[in-house]
Amino acid sequence: MERAYSGKAWHGPSLRFLLRGITAEQAAKRPVINAHTIWELVLHITAWDRVVCQRIQGGKTTQLPPNQNFPAVTDSSATAWKKALQELETHHQALVAAMKEFPDAKLDHNLTGGDYTYYITMHGAVQHDLYHAGQIAILKKLVK
Repeated sequence: MERAYSGKAWHGPSLRFLLRGITAEQAAKRPVINAHTIWELVLHITAWDRVVCQRIQGGKTTQLPPNQNFPAVTDSSATAWKKALQELETHHQALVAAMKEFPDAKLDHNLTGGDYTYYITMHGAVQHDLYHAGQIAILKKLVK
């Protein structure tokens, strides 16, 4: 998780590296019609990092309301972009801490109300972040 987010990942640039230097204006641009913006993807990643952390800590599958899955960007100021990046960092660090604290002996147990083990849930969070990091990498080239 750390390598994908901010480390030296084997697949390419980490999510944090990709977001470095992107301005609020660039993050809000929609260079591909009907595709999400960088900003929307950041809010989406943040929301799912929070949900996965709650799932790991609470032991059950929780749902994300549709309006929180891809929240609308209502303020496209530089201050709001900085806040979005800070929230991503906060929720990412909380997720990493939850993963580190999780007992290995329970990794193969299913979460209550779900079809997935904790192990698959944690790997899913990494895969999710990387999937959207790839989208951000492409969008970043289009908004520069």
